[in-house]
Amino acid sequence: MTTAPWRDPALPAATRVDDLLSRMTLEEKTAQLYGVWVGADSDGEGVAPHQHEMTADHDWDELIVHGLGQLTRSFGTAPVDPDLGAQALARAQRQIAAAGRFGIPAVAHEECLAGFTAWGATAYPVPLAWGASFDPDLVEDMARRIGQDLRSAGVHQGLAPVLDVVRDPRWGRVEETIGEDPYLVGTIGTAYVRGLESAGVVATLKHFAGYAASAGARNLAPVRAGARELADITLPPFEMALRDGGARSVMAAYTETDGVPASADPALLTQLLRDAWGFTGTVVSDYFGIGFLQSLHRVAGTPAEAAHAALRAGIDVELPTLTCYGSPLAAAVRADGIPEELVDRAARRVLLQKCELGLLDEDWAPEPKTLIDLDSAGNRALARRLAEESVVLLDNPGGLLPLSPDARIAVVGPRAADALAMLGCYSFPSHVLIHHPGVPTGIEIPTLLDALRAELPDAKVTFAPGCDTSGPDTAGFEEAVARTAEADVCVAVLGDRAGLFGRGTSGEGCDASDLGLPGVQAELLDALLATGVPVVLVLLTGRPYALGRPGARPAAVVQAFFPGEEGGPAVAGVLSGRVNPSGRLPVSVPRLPGGQPWTYLQPPLGLAGEVSNLDPTPLYAFGHGRSYTTFDWIPDVRNEHAEIGTDGSYDVSLTVRNTGARAGTEVVQLYLHDPVASVTRPDVRLIGYRRLDLAPGEAARVTFRFHTDLSAFTDRSGRRIIEPGALELRLAASSADARHTARLRLTGPVREVGPDRRLRCGTELSPAGDAHPSAPVR
Repeated sequence: MTTAPWRDPALPAATRVDDLLSRMTLEEKTAQLYGVWVGADSDGEGVAPHQHEMTADHDWDELIVHGLGQLTRSFGTAPVDPDLGAQALARAQRQIAAAGRFGIPAVAHEECLAGFTAWGATAYPVPLAWGASFDPDLVEDMARRIGQDLRSAGVHQGLAPVLDVVRDPRWGRVEETIGEDPYLVGTIGTAYVRGLESAGVVATLKHFAGYAASAGARNLAPVRAGARELADITLPPFEMALRDGGARSVMAAYTETDGVPASADPALLTQLLRDAWGFTGTVVSDYFGIGFLQSLHRVAGTPAEAAHAALRAGIDVELPTLTCYGSPLAAAVRADGIPEELVDRAARRVLLQKCELGLLDEDWAPEPKTLIDLDSAGNRALARRLAEESVVLLDNPGGLLPLSPDARIAVVGPRAADALAMLGCYSFPSHVLIHHPGVPTGIEIPTLLDALRAELPDAKVTFAPGCDTSGPDTAGFEEAVARTAEADVCVAVLGDRAGLFGRGTSGEGCDASDLGLPGVQAELLDALLATGVPVVLVLLTGRPYALGRPGARPAAVVQAFFPGEEGGPAVAGVLSGRVNPSGRLPVSVPRLPGGQPWTYLQPPLGLAGEVSNLDPTPLYAFGHGRSYTTFDWIPDVRNEHAEIGTDGSYDVSLTVRNTGARAGTEVVQLYLHDPVASVTRPDVRLIGYRRLDLAPGEAARVTFRFHTDLSAFTDRSGRRIIEPGALELRLAASSADARHTARLRLTGPVREVGPDRRLRCGTELSPAGDAHPSAPVR
């Protein structure tokens, strides 16, 4: 029997797909353009916005007769044993292949923001914690493990990472972001993409683009960002993750910018993404995003009109289930309302990706090859290491930390004894299990209270919750104050409860009106401080909260952003001193709950000044973090002044020595300051960083290889340019703590740069003996 060209793996993918498309009917082509969410609840609250309105029941056998593009969340909809779930997914794939003429299975996708969102899978720290680690290599390792777990279960595509840059910390989805700086988001996000793609899983960048800049920090609210903010802050992480990470899919954002929804914007999804950046993968809708063009945005009057707008813009696949790309699309094409060429364009992209995944090959097999372990010892060890690296010591002025091993410790607060205090809203326990009361979590999640008792077995540890996370009841204050008064030190564990659409204090649809701690937690902290007993404030949160306050201050402050299933032991290790904290803030911590929104990327008039009585200066700056050891910074004397062309490069170096008695990690950050430009620029912005792990007395020299491409910005005409003139490269411990400045002068003409420009600053470590020391800078 002769094999059809589209089945021949020796032929180029494009040749195979062209042959296959030529054989397909309209219904077979449109079937490749949508997913099906089997088991999604059309009656209850669900796990996606407007799910109850947008989900319809479908006859499975009738649905798959023409084929199927995607299967939605076989593992992420209800708790299922991983082995049984993989077998069920394989059976479904066999059914899909048997039902259609061509035997093509579906792409199975799942959420994987902080680990595979499945019952029994490792719950890693949330992306905001990845940002706090400043460790892209470790994040890449984590993503590789996530990808391997997904593939072992038969999943082809992961809906991560989130590359939105925080613009307003009141937004509920801050926990899902990597931080407020595009360079940090881009480098960490790109590392995640590399890890996931290395396991053969399609990484999906989201949300493209502008979602985090929604007005008033309200989920799905209109975006009012200007063209330069989009070009210079919002878009660079996506560009980096596509070009350097190799991501093969992009998810369109829910939001509209200047009246144009992203899901209906060909300038964004085709002209920029494909024509300018050269992207060749698939664009998928956010869940129900195409239907929202009709129901929420009201730029389409019917499902067919919504389908036409989305296809024309460049969305290839409708997720999570068919609403517009099914029969409404086929009928509109047959009525000459939608050009069939748009269907062919999208189907070709989908089939090319299926070809890459081996789903067009005759020897394709969906059955799992081994028993599945989604929470292996290796996973947990990596989750512990990432959690430990992400914990930020904000303050420890009197050296109260580490805690004495035999101290009397009063642990107080609503997050101390709750395992879910460690998890973000896209973890399976927080995202799905709340709809299945009585089902165990499937993974071990030590609470901070239990972890601290295990960490300090000789300490006398008492506990009182004090209050709820978000409720108004203060009846528990009395017991909490009493336990604190009896102790040598109080560990106050405060923060967020992750949830969805108002069912938590952090998470999708859980936006905050201000940045005060939820409920009466701030009042509880004040009551504890009033006892005079030293208080260590531990924050387990999904966003930064205002920590400035009159009167007494905590003796130490520790910040952890939903640190995952191993977060309890990680934070306890920092409190005991077993772990020397090395996390740095990926977001600024405000002083007061008002005066927001604010991130550090401000031009001069966005900073404190005499023209307003409101001072937005943060209490703790972006990049800030302390250690239990000390470091000397010794700049290279050659750093002082230099002149280079607008297409030139320059090396700036620094030697760091650990002058303390224990091993520690310093995070050296490089910021750019542009004194004069043709448009206003951020006062400083991050362009490089490097973690340095140093033993006591050890020194290392780090060199940042700056290229002028990193100084490029968008001018008044929309071109990305490099201007001649003065620049400053600031070696710093945070955005507000510059230790040394190299002053450059760029000469030559204004230079325009494009998508081929350098996006990152290389770094190099060398023996400390190669340094050119001068006076230490502290």
